[in-house]
Amino acid sequence: MRTAAAIASGVLAFPAAVHAADLPLKAPALKAVYDWTGLYIGAHAGYSRGSSSFALNDGTAINGSGVFSGMIGGVQAGYNYRLNSGWLVGVEGDFSFPNYITSNSIVSFLATPANTVIQQWDYTASLRGRVGYTSGPWLVYATGGFAWMGERYFDTPAAGDVPKILNTRPGWIAGAGIEYGFAPHWSARLEYLYSRFDGANVAFSTGAQYTSSSLDFQSIRLGLNRKVDWPGMPSYNPKSSLIDTESDRWEIHGQSTYLPQGYPSFPALYSGTNSLSPSTQAKATWSNSLFLNARLWNGGEVYYNPELLQGFGLNDTVGAAGFPNGEAQKSNFPYPHYNTSRLFVRQTFGFGGEQEELASGQLQLGQKVDVSRLTVQAGKFAVIDVFDGNAFAKDTRKDFMNWSLWAPGAFDYSADKVGLTYGVTAELNQKQWALRGGYFLMVAESNSNHFDTRVGERGQYAIELETRFSLLGQPGKLRTMGWVDSANMGSFRETLDNPALNLDIAQTRRGRLKVGYVVNLEQAITEDIGLFGRWSWNDGKTETLAFTDINSSLAGGLSIKGTKWGRPDDVVGIGGAVNAISQDYRDFLAAGGLGVLIGDGALNYRKERILEAYYAYSVNKNVTLTADYQLITNPAYNADRGPVSIFSGRLHAEF
Repeated sequence: MRTAAAIASGVLAFPAAVHAADLPLKAPALKAVYDWTGLYIGAHAGYSRGSSSFALNDGTAINGSGVFSGMIGGVQAGYNYRLNSGWLVGVEGDFSFPNYITSNSIVSFLATPANTVIQQWDYTASLRGRVGYTSGPWLVYATGGFAWMGERYFDTPAAGDVPKILNTRPGWIAGAGIEYGFAPHWSARLEYLYSRFDGANVAFSTGAQYTSSSLDFQSIRLGLNRKVDWPGMPSYNPKSSLIDTESDRWEIHGQSTYLPQGYPSFPALYSGTNSLSPSTQAKATWSNSLFLNARLWNGGEVYYNPELLQGFGLNDTVGAAGFPNGEAQKSNFPYPHYNTSRLFVRQTFGFGGEQEELASGQLQLGQKVDVSRLTVQAGKFAVIDVFDGNAFAKDTRKDFMNWSLWAPGAFDYSADKVGLTYGVTAELNQKQWALRGGYFLMVAESNSNHFDTRVGERGQYAIELETRFSLLGQPGKLRTMGWVDSANMGSFRETLDNPALNLDIAQTRRGRLKVGYVVNLEQAITEDIGLFGRWSWNDGKTETLAFTDINSSLAGGLSIKGTKWGRPDDVVGIGGAVNAISQDYRDFLAAGGLGVLIGDGALNYRKERILEAYYAYSVNKNVTLTADYQLITNPAYNADRGPVSIFSGRLHAEF
């Protein structure tokens, strides 16, 4: 996997800047002049389907076969050489990863009375030759070579520990594709690949013997490549940025964030299912993202954000309502997993008059727009991409890491386990204010990846008013938001009142409403110092659906630039949060119930208190190194546990 990390870092962490551009109503078509010879790096996404035959023998013999499928994503790099005749030869290496839905990576499942064995694939990789023919910007090619698959086997015996075995299975790969050079350094491709892997023979310490006689893997992939020209190459241009799109109709951004965290041992009178372990612990997360943004027509835009996510939150992302790592979602990935994190369209209707410049960014094409405008957005994205903005506490990849500080803790916003949903929003913007509204699908049940598609009957509704003002000559914003969840939720009180349910809140799930609000303030004190504050609340009658176990939260702090000590791009942040839960939820936890992130088996209730301080050191305009400290008192609202001191680092690169 070090090879995969190196390739992914090369694709996603190269420094450069994308230039914002003003557009005419109709931009001229770009005529590509593409030189096929040279090095290239790129990324791909697509769909895979595999089939396998397998057997398990632990005294009882059982055979099976099955298919597995799902979205995949990955990275590639290679070298092409074009002959004068138009023929092309080349070599390419790649890694592909499954998406974050666990069932899509399960190759086989077999069970006997004594053992249950699961086989799961983690990545496929290949080293291939390519032969093709070019005609101007077009290339048609065939490819083939060596392949291998990384996989894991789990054996769950009737009693005892669960053995795990890692295995690498070799094989071969062949396929074909078509590629188009649409700009001087950029090409896009569509390809089909077929892999056949050798059989496997895995012996567990329990005595179980697992064999796999066949494993086929097919994929169809869309890819994007960028040529990397070095001095001395015929097409080398020293003024060409590595990510220069060479068009004013589209932009590419990217980021890579590695975030390790750990804590020393802390006191705890007892621990439960969802407790932070009192023993010393260290974990890390790693995310790599591309942001591919394009203009479709006047005012129309499309945004696509593929990501590779890897790592674990402390204690598998449980143990504190204000969890300390915003990059640690509710799924844990020992290897990178692909996710289409965002895919949406945006239409802006300008009403004329004064204009303003929108800076180029990961989720914003650089352009001039009317100040008075209506913006409509629909597709897959995060609720807090649109709602609850804040200049000083918003981005866990750049500023505060704790869930209670970069987001309103009591906002149970619609999201799957990695924080995304499907919805539609509308924003009416004026010079001194903006009004936003949105509808989003809700998950079908608490903390899941499946959405309830009964539009109108189920869903989240949110409305936010943003007002802009000046205080002592410095800009400020106040956002007030109200929201309603209509979803399949269980009731704390109904669960407690029926002892026969044995604290299983799932048995009380039915269509219910949850309401809440958020008040969000940001205020510049000087050009280098900013103040932020949030107050959030929900009614606390029903289980948490998607975010975290907080019914009311007060958070605030300061963000300070390093201008005074000659480091204007450095930032110091200090903030704190106080989180609380309702009386119904306290009683449920005290009786031994479990929430999404919390539940110690008992509860000596106190409010959860969090202090966070960080220093973000700017290595250059693209790379930032951060040191962070958090103190969590009464983690999971329990005075019988903690306090815990959490130390974090963060390496963030973006372009």
